[in-house]
Amino acid sequence: MSRHRIVIIGSGFAGLSAARRLKNADADITILARTSHHLFQPLLYQVATGILSEGDIAPTTREILRGQKNVTVLQALVEEIDVEARVVKWRNHNKHEQTDYDTLIVAAGAGQSYFGNDHFAVFAPGMKTIDDALELRARIFGAFELAEIETDPAAIEKLLTFVVVGAGPTGVEMAGQIRELASHTLKGEFRNIDPTKARVILVDGAEHPLPPFGEALGLKTEEALAKLGVEMKMNAFVTGVDSEGVTIKYKSGEEERIESVCKVWAAGVAASPLGRALGEATGAEVDRAGRVTVNKDLTLPGHPEIFVLGDMMAFPGVPGVAQGAIQSARFAADTIAARLAGRSPKATEFVYNDKGSMATIARYKAVVKMGNTKLTGFVAWVAWCFLHLLYIVGFKSQVGTLVSWFFSFLSGARPQRTTTNQQMVGRLALEQLGAGASGKLVVGEDVAEEREED
Repeated sequence: MSRHRIVIIGSGFAGLSAARRLKNADADITILARTSHHLFQPLLYQVATGILSEGDIAPTTREILRGQKNVTVLQALVEEIDVEARVVKWRNHNKHEQTDYDTLIVAAGAGQSYFGNDHFAVFAPGMKTIDDALELRARIFGAFELAEIETDPAAIEKLLTFVVVGAGPTGVEMAGQIRELASHTLKGEFRNIDPTKARVILVDGAEHPLPPFGEALGLKTEEALAKLGVEMKMNAFVTGVDSEGVTIKYKSGEEERIESVCKVWAAGVAASPLGRALGEATGAEVDRAGRVTVNKDLTLPGHPEIFVLGDMMAFPGVPGVAQGAIQSARFAADTIAARLAGRSPKATEFVYNDKGSMATIARYKAVVKMGNTKLTGFVAWVAWCFLHLLYIVGFKSQVGTLVSWFFSFLSGARPQRTTTNQQMVGRLALEQLGAGASGKLVVGEDVAEEREED
């Protein structure tokens, strides 16, 4: 008899964790992922602001799994899952292929959600991929470069105004780093502008930053950001984004226009479109964010051979964070291993162990919530550094990240500030400042089409 065939879609926290957990399984495992790397998403903002290189947080999947002989890694864009024939259809460029499976793990992750306003992506990139981070790096540093050669005071002000939409962990971390970049790293490097006068504005519809952390930590975060010089527009929703600024509307009904060239979108998450496709094929419920409602053992109703994990699953009490992906992957892998061994799994229902939440605000400042324990300041920052290093995959990446942190946090320098011609999509949005929205939308449609395809 042929060996059991396991197909894993996605090489994120869930997909990679499941594959590694099954290293001793008597099965042939195939990983289908649209990128060649495993991305440590929580540190993307540090790539965007010049602290880390993309290689530090995105080691290649092949290198990670090099010693695992039962795994085949294929770079592929999944187009269709035939649940009746148990076949995954995929392509790489113009080459179309298909892979049969006996067990399927769907862990394709999530992308940015613009809440029905996908055209906002043209002017305000998200923070979900390496491409996003590099594009934002080009926009952020490019804004300062263009301001240096600009003579119109109004244009300079617009170039030196940075708007971050979303006050969750990613938005708070991004706003804090842009503020530190302007106030410390770039101070004294320019002759015609003063980077320290840049405005960094954080916008969110909540009462305070970091709503999941609770009011006490949220207010502490708000206080720390204010001391850094970050302006906060709370109880405000973004109603318009274009090449030259952002329009927001407060809960009171008042509207405000913020003139800004460089915007960052850190609000909203949408599961991979594969979620809705699976829902249609199997009859499983799909929520508004595109996540698939799974059984207590993380399989789909009527399809015990299909597991949906991580950001793609809708499971009570499990947030869309790395721990949710890792723990669900371990549970699914243990269930599959038990089936292959002809025994009952130790646990028949997935139980999520909430290990807490954390976010950095700036250098030496962070907030941590672990159960009833709440930490702020330097102690929280040390805990944040330790845990993030622990979960970065690969010793080489851990060492590289630690070295970069040491020099960046100690001196305030940011060694990864290089932008290239391949990142010109972001830079074009700056250089075409006077071209008007219609010109940007042509570029944006190409970008949006490519992202939708991915």
